[in-house]
Amino acid sequence: MKAILPVAGVGTRLRPLTHTQPKTLVHVAGKPILGHILDRLAPVGVDEVVLIVGQWGERIVEYVEKSYPRLKVTAVEQAERKGLGHAVYMAKDVFGAGEPALIVLGDTIFQADLQAALTRGKSAIGVRRVPNPSQFGVVELDGERVKRLLEKPADPPTDLAIVGIYYVRDSALLFRCLDEIIAEDIKVKGEYQLTDGLQRMIERGEELFTFPVEDWWDCGNPDILLETNRELLERERPAAPQLQGSIVVSPVAIDPTAVIERSVIGPYVSVAAGVTIRDSVIRDSILNEGAHVSTVLLDHSIVGEDADVRGEFSRLHIGDSSSMHLGGSGRRE
Repeated sequence: MKAILPVAGVGTRLRPLTHTQPKTLVHVAGKPILGHILDRLAPVGVDEVVLIVGQWGERIVEYVEKSYPRLKVTAVEQAERKGLGHAVYMAKDVFGAGEPALIVLGDTIFQADLQAALTRGKSAIGVRRVPNPSQFGVVELDGERVKRLLEKPADPPTDLAIVGIYYVRDSALLFRCLDEIIAEDIKVKGEYQLTDGLQRMIERGEELFTFPVEDWWDCGNPDILLETNRELLERERPAAPQLQGSIVVSPVAIDPTAVIERSVIGPYVSVAAGVTIRDSVIRDSILNEGAHVSTVLLDHSIVGEDADVRGEFSRLHIGDSSSMHLGGSGRRE
């Protein structure tokens, strides 16, 4: 089965991390965001991924081909970002008539029983109840079937949010509907929406059902990325390495190529390949590939690729009943 993964987004809310790398390759809980997604697709029979790429598309393709050699990779460039509906439409020439398609957003890590959803053999969309549905696309049901899809409505009729996982039984019908929407220039907030294409499929008689998503993380900004890192490390509990001369506090994910000396690492730390850490204390943080960190205490921090972070230690002789603040501007209350 083929899966469409739109990964052309630039990740503006994650800058400066995404100034020099695609959002989907940002490290979290031991691997890039995209790696977590692909780990969830292979067990349900996905053997080809269609990557809708933009800037740094070659890096994304290189990562998938190197890390998932059994997957066939097809890359389609989206030169101009015109919305999710347009991104999915770009894959039209890769699919044969009547071929099904699994669509998964390339920046959303999810936990769901995909196998059960696919076994049903009907078009289906992943949903989860949320307290703030106006911030999401939502579905309105008629019994078990989807009656209507709405993109971030001001007055949402339900609290069933669209998570970003779609199974379409007849991809040719979806591509025809998206083609019509683009030809008629039907946009919402300046973009062609996938929900409009799915809605038109429903109007043509396609049955669309839902399946529950247990959890999902959109990794949209640094705070959410760190929260995702904590939750995934807590859930997956990777084996913690024994590091001579350093202390590791689980849960952590440390790439075997990382060099760590005289440091305390964890909890909730993700260390990517090629990272060097010396004489530091690091907790609740993510260190991307090739980063160098020395003589610092990092907490709730993200260090980008090949970044160099250095601090310094101080030697003090401080008298009784004294107060001193080191590292930044202190103030007395």
